Amino acid sequence: MSIRRFSSRTQRLDQSFLAEQLQGARSYRRIAGYFTSSLFEIAHEWLESVADVRIVCNVDLSPEDLKVAQLREARMLGRWNERSIEAESLLNRERYRRLDAFLARRGQVIRVAPDSLCGFLHGKAGVIERADGRKVGFIGSMNETRHGWQKHYEILWEDDSPEGVAWIEAEFEHLWNAAKPLPEAVCREVRRRGRRFEVELGEITTEETLAPAALIESPLYREGMSLQPWQQGFVTECLQHSNDHGQVRLLLADEVGLGKTLSLGTAALTLCLLAEKTRRRRKPIVIFAPATLCEQWQTEMIDKLGIPCARWHSMRKVWLDTEARAISPSGAEHIARCPLRIGIVSTGLMVQPSREKAILVGIGYALVILDEAHKARSRQGYGADAGEPNALLAFMHAIADRTDHLLLGTATPIQTKAEDLWDLVRVLHRGSQGFVLGHALADWHYPERVLPLLGGAQRVEDIDYGWQLLRSPLPTRDSTNEPNARRLFHNLREDLGLRANEHLAGALTDLPPELRDDLETELDRVIDGASFFQRENPLVRHVVLRKRTTLEARGLLDKIAVNVHPEQGLVKDPHRFNALFQDIALRTTPDFDRAYAEALEFGAVLAKRGKGGGFMKNLMQQRVCSSVVAGINTATKLLAGRKVIEQTEDGEEELAVQTDAERAALESLLAALAGMGDDPKLCAVRYYLNEEGWLDLGCIIFSQYYDTARWVADALAAEHPAETIGLYAGADRSRLYREGQAVGIVREELKRMVADHDIRIMVATDAACEGLNLQTLGTLINVDLPWNPTRLEQRIGRIKRFGQARATVDMLNLVHQGTVDETVYARLSERMRNRYDLFGGLPDTIKDTWIDDLETLGEKMDRYIEERRQATGFDLRYNDSIKPADDAWRDCAAVLARRDLDDLMRRGWSA
Repeated sequence: MSIRRFSSRTQRLDQSFLAEQLQGARSYRRIAGYFTSSLFEIAHEWLESVADVRIVCNVDLSPEDLKVAQLREARMLGRWNERSIEAESLLNRERYRRLDAFLARRGQVIRVAPDSLCGFLHGKAGVIERADGRKVGFIGSMNETRHGWQKHYEILWEDDSPEGVAWIEAEFEHLWNAAKPLPEAVCREVRRRGRRFEVELGEITTEETLAPAALIESPLYREGMSLQPWQQGFVTECLQHSNDHGQVRLLLADEVGLGKTLSLGTAALTLCLLAEKTRRRRKPIVIFAPATLCEQWQTEMIDKLGIPCARWHSMRKVWLDTEARAISPSGAEHIARCPLRIGIVSTGLMVQPSREKAILVGIGYALVILDEAHKARSRQGYGADAGEPNALLAFMHAIADRTDHLLLGTATPIQTKAEDLWDLVRVLHRGSQGFVLGHALADWHYPERVLPLLGGAQRVEDIDYGWQLLRSPLPTRDSTNEPNARRLFHNLREDLGLRANEHLAGALTDLPPELRDDLETELDRVIDGASFFQRENPLVRHVVLRKRTTLEARGLLDKIAVNVHPEQGLVKDPHRFNALFQDIALRTTPDFDRAYAEALEFGAVLAKRGKGGGFMKNLMQQRVCSSVVAGINTATKLLAGRKVIEQTEDGEEELAVQTDAERAALESLLAALAGMGDDPKLCAVRYYLNEEGWLDLGCIIFSQYYDTARWVADALAAEHPAETIGLYAGADRSRLYREGQAVGIVREELKRMVADHDIRIMVATDAACEGLNLQTLGTLINVDLPWNPTRLEQRIGRIKRFGQARATVDMLNLVHQGTVDETVYARLSERMRNRYDLFGGLPDTIKDTWIDDLETLGEKMDRYIEERRQATGFDLRYNDSIKPADDAWRDCAAVLARRDLDDLMRRGWSA
């Protein structure tokens, strides 16, 4: 028994120690440093014959990250991808291949230890059991890498004493038992990098690999995340439509919170690359979205997919980049010359005559996407124009005729009655050569004729009527996944001599007897309670709807419950709670009540302009209900003669003081606000963070106004100087707070800090929240209540996502007692508590006209929900597109270079 000392100064450690000891060894136990691709780079040949190999490595993840398998995979991949994938794969391809081969043969021989267990794993050691059964221990500074064993200055002590070996084995076993297996996703990435090679667009041979090749090294994948199976499935549907018809005409109606923006954005990229690959004339790609969503679209496209998009600023008449910088000359005519491949334009421009609107209807497009498509609809009511298309629907009729591909997106395709869906399907039909709804006289154009069939109230038993419905549009084989229907459609087309892009079949008498028999058999077939035309109809073919409950049942989404606060039964201190709240609302002070009354008076004065039914009337109510600071800042700005510009669902609205009465009302409001003390909302935020323990769980705090968000962040930073606090906002307004100081910071750095558990309090605005993954935080506070239930669902979606360690998350909604916010929230919360997912069935926006009669608000919501429930009784099923085989995207080794992709996406529209 002895101790031997080695130094790389005098001898190569790999030859003088490692090679000698591993020759014919039985086992190898190793405490290594960080897990890297160079693991086994030196020892792999000697380890081939060692029967028992176990290595524990360090990875700088928190124990919370390691608890959840999916999050463990994502975080490790994200860490690994911080270095250049391109250079790493090129320079170390052989290393990746050796590591992949070793892992494939040996299985789970590597485990990773959390940062909390060992910090940086400086203490490297190991035990080798030799062929004769003797064990030798070693301790040294070297990592399990080529540099560690061959190039760096390192020292090593060898100890074969029983007590020395036992001591190292005890350390190893402690770390090994606390560590977790190397995630399968990391092993797959090792394999992918060993095969990685860059290709040009023309070298990609199959359409199905276009999107994976372009996105496998996008920001989303580099962060260790990936597109969800149903998002990949939507791209597959788009490609299938393109193959069958030469065009894509789809309505994406996934429920709220399922990543509709990413699905549509990935489809846009895929269709763009497909057009480029086939050398078609480069035509514009445009995304139309409500003004409130345009910046969110732009942010998600660059932050997740790495695709730069330009956003049209309706007031300045200029294209903006992701940092809100002008990248085009100013003037309405420049809307036709977007400097990037994809432009984003507010639908608010389309609801009134404008020069931009006139220009846009004269352009030919490669692809048009309309988000929140349900806003394009026929006029309701009993007036002379009832049933006529509203301005947005009329605009889309014109645009649909001028685009190769058309994608519509909405989580609420049916607003009040089932017939609403036809407004959107008819938009898809325009410019489609008839493959959507068939020829002009086909029954599918008339909802009153086919709704009983779709809802199951009526069955088709007459073959003549069945053929009438089926022949136009005649489906393609690949339009369905049901084997019997596929066979029928294939045989029909083959016998009638119809190509995939031909959609009108002849008379029933043209069919041979055996095909008529097959048709009758299929018309009689019932599958899962659904008749033939419930399963096989133009709506199922062109409306893609996936439901959260289905995804949860299939294990693709975690079932995460939501505790909705305020709720006395959920708090630790009921007495303190009752001092702050009365039922679901914050108790207010006489000063606040006076200020709110002045806000109502200001709205009444504005209403005398004759425009008091919407934005202007409710402006100050909503600002004051958000925070005292938001009210003060808005009133001060107006009194200074400046305009307040607000992003509404229909565009940008502006307000300026015009009369002495308006100024007087505003001065009274400002005086009332200035006399207030502590804002009750800040008191409630303090209570939940400090006394209910939400700070320890991590908290995201949302406001729809930057003024409010900034005020909350400033106040909490002053009260918690030792806490790192983030303010996540649009453009360049994000900030980081610590020890009384604040600095500007990019959003990506804030996201990284939250993921690393360096930030427990994040304050954010709605405009910036799209694509923000905050599953490391366990609670959410809505400082104000947007009159938009969909936006509330999007907010809770920031923490209610895969990787969330809590089985139940907490959400606090703050409204003031005696305000319109309290009434709106009361009606919503009554419907929220039974089943939180009901948000998918609530109105996307609380109508201003509903607010005018608060007594009947609940009744109007109930009528809306019931009509939607009845209308969606027919099943628009796309569950077969939920789970593509084996997530092959993650394994894509043929990569379209990011540089080439970026260059392509920066080629603008030609004039």
